[in-house]
Amino acid sequence: MMLKRFGLLLCGIIVLVLSGCFDSKGTATPEPTTSTPVPTPKETALTVQTPEDAVQAYLSDWQQRDYAGMYALLIPAVKTGMTEQQFTERYEKIYEGLEASNLSIEALPEKAQSSQESTSNASVLGFDYRVRMDTIAGPIAFEQHGRIRKTEEGSDTSWLIDWKPSLIFPGMEEGDKVKVQAVSGERGEIVDRSGNGLAVNGSAPQLGIVPGQLGDTADSAKATISEKLGISIKEIDRKLGASWVKPDLFVPIGFVAEADMDALSAIPGVVIQDKHVRVYPLGEAAAHLTGYVGEINADELKKRKDLGYEVGDLVGKAGLEQILEDELRGKDGIVATLTDDKGFKKSVLAEKPAVPGKTFQLSIDAELQSAIYNEVKADASSVSAIDPKTGDVLALLSSPSYDPNAFVRGLSSKEYDTWNNDPRHPFLNRFSKAYAPGSTFKLVTTAIGLDSQTLDPNEAKPIAGKTWAKDKSWGNYYVTRVHVVNPVDLSKALIYSDNIYFAQAALQIGKKKFAEEATKFGIGEQIPLLYPLSGSQLAKGAIGSEIQLADSGYGQGQVAMTTLQIALMYSALVNDGNIVYPQLTAAPGTNAPKTWKEHAMSPDAAALLKDDLRKAVESPEGVGHGAYIESAAITGKTGTAELKASKDAVGLENGWFVGFDANDPKLLLSIMVEDVGERGGSAYVAPIAKRIFEGSMKTE
Repeated sequence: MMLKRFGLLLCGIIVLVLSGCFDSKGTATPEPTTSTPVPTPKETALTVQTPEDAVQAYLSDWQQRDYAGMYALLIPAVKTGMTEQQFTERYEKIYEGLEASNLSIEALPEKAQSSQESTSNASVLGFDYRVRMDTIAGPIAFEQHGRIRKTEEGSDTSWLIDWKPSLIFPGMEEGDKVKVQAVSGERGEIVDRSGNGLAVNGSAPQLGIVPGQLGDTADSAKATISEKLGISIKEIDRKLGASWVKPDLFVPIGFVAEADMDALSAIPGVVIQDKHVRVYPLGEAAAHLTGYVGEINADELKKRKDLGYEVGDLVGKAGLEQILEDELRGKDGIVATLTDDKGFKKSVLAEKPAVPGKTFQLSIDAELQSAIYNEVKADASSVSAIDPKTGDVLALLSSPSYDPNAFVRGLSSKEYDTWNNDPRHPFLNRFSKAYAPGSTFKLVTTAIGLDSQTLDPNEAKPIAGKTWAKDKSWGNYYVTRVHVVNPVDLSKALIYSDNIYFAQAALQIGKKKFAEEATKFGIGEQIPLLYPLSGSQLAKGAIGSEIQLADSGYGQGQVAMTTLQIALMYSALVNDGNIVYPQLTAAPGTNAPKTWKEHAMSPDAAALLKDDLRKAVESPEGVGHGAYIESAAITGKTGTAELKASKDAVGLENGWFVGFDANDPKLLLSIMVEDVGERGGSAYVAPIAKRIFEGSMKTE
C-alpha cells in the first residue's frame, strides 16, 4: 500500500495537511493498522480525578487514534476555538498525508519542572511523552513536554489537557503546515572517456506567456512567437486555452534559441525562464548512440507501472538512454517538513533521500566522434572507430542524423516531417545494421586460405580478362573484376582488389572449411557489446552452391556485417592474429577482457596481410591509395558492395574503407558510405578516411 501511494506522490504533489486540505494525485486513504482498534467516540467528557489518570487517558486515546476521546480531555478554552470535528480532521489529515502507521505514544518519567508545575497544589502540571511512528518519508520519533490544568466546572474538578499544536510535533504553531513532497532522483549522465558530456542534465531557456499581460498586442505577439519557435498559432492558442490556465499564470509554450531571447523577451506578456532538461552536447553527431528521453506513453507506462513510473515521467526512447534506462533513472526520495504559514521550512520531520541514477563513462572520444561526423554528415553512412590494441570503441555514428535535443525541448511538426520524409532516412541507425562488406571481407578469405594452406601467397595465378566462371555449370553467371592483371599473386590481388582471385581462393578452401574457419572471426555471433547490433552472417543458413561460395570469397553473396565487426576483425592485424575485445562502457584503465577471439588467424598470416594491405594504400596503383599519408603507414582495404536483384541489373553500390596507421595503431577506422556508384565507388571513401586520420594526428 505504501509503495502504491508513494508512486502517487512522486509527481511532485505537495500534501498540505494541517490546513485541513490534503492535496494528492490519488484519493485512496491509508489502510488502518492492524494493531490500532477502531475508536469509539466519547459522548461526554470524562471526569478525571488525578493528573496521572488524565495524562494516561489522553495518551491512550491518541495511540488508538480516538480523536473524539482526546478532544473530550481538552480544556474548555481550546474547545471554544476549535470544534471536535476540526480537531479530529486535523489529526486525520496529518496522519493520512504522512501515511502514518505503527503509532506509539508512551508517557515518560516525570522531569524537574518549573516551580509552578512542581508544586503539589499547583493548578498547572507538566508531563513528558514520547511519540514514534512510521511514515511514507521514514520513521519519526520525538519527545515532547505538555501541560495539564486543574479545571473546575460547577462542583466537578477535572484535570484536562492544555492543548497546543506543538503537542502534535515539536515547534508546530498555529498556521503551520506539514508538507510531504517528492524529491526527484536526478537521472544519471553519459560521458565520454575524458568526462565530456554526451547526455547530461542541464537547462534551456523556455518561453512562456502570462495571458493577462498580453493586452492589445496578443495577435502580433503570437505571430512573432510562432515564427521564432516554429510552432503554429493554433498550437499556441491550444496551450493558452487549457482548463488550468488563468490570466496571471505562466503558460509554457516552447524552448527558445539564445539568439532570439532578447527580441522575444521584449514582448509584453512573454516570460523566459530556465528549465531543467536533458542536454545532448554533441547533437546530431551522437544522436543514434545516445538516443533521447521523452514523456512516457501509454504502452510504456503499462510495462513500467510496477516500477513506479507515472504519467508525465521521462523515459529513454532510443539509443543508450533506452538501453540503460533502468540504471540511469534515479530513485525519487520523499521528505516531510514542518513549514510556517508563508511556506518557509521550519524543520524536517522525516526524509528518504533521493538516489541519483548511475553515470556511465564510455570509451567514446567525443572530439573524434564530432570530427568524423563532420566528414560524413552529407552522406548516408556508418562509421565505427576503435583502438585496435585496447578494444576501446572510440566512435559509433550514423549519418545523416537528427538533433536529439529537439525531442526533449519540443519537436515541431514541421521539423519532424522534414526528418521523417528525408529519403536518406536520418532516423535509421546505420551503425547497428549489417551490410554486405564487399572487398573488406577479403581479409577473412585470405587468412583462412593461408592458415589452411589452400592459398600460396607467392603463386602467380593466370587470370585473363575481366570476367570468369568456373565452368559451364555456372550457366550465365560469372565473377567480374575491375582491373585486368595477369598473372596475379596475393599481393597484387590485394593491391588491385581482384574479385576473381578471391572467388577462386574460396572455392579452393571449400564450403565446409570456409564456414568452419569463418567462425574464428566471430561471424555468426553477436558482438559482446552493451549496445545491441545486428548479428553478422556468412550465409542465411549453409552456403548453398559454388557460386555462393565464390561470391562470399570477396564479401558478396549473403555475407553481412556491421562496420564495428569489420573493425574488430582487422584488429587481428595489430594483435598477432587475435581479435580484441570491444569495450564501450568500461572506463579507460579498468580491468576487462583483452581478447574476444584468440587465434582468428596465425601471427604469420597477420604479418603478411598487414604488409600487403600497407602496399595496397601506399602503391599509386592500389585501390586504397586515396587514404595514403606520406608521414604515416596507413594500412587498409577498400570495398565496394553491389546491391542488385540480378547480375545484369543496375543496383546501388556501397563503398567501404577499413584501416589504421601501422606505425602508431591507436585508431582503426571502418567506414561504409551508401550509394557511391556515381561517385567513384570505394575511391570516394578512402579520402574521407585520410582526412580523419590527419585530423587525429594533429590533435595528439
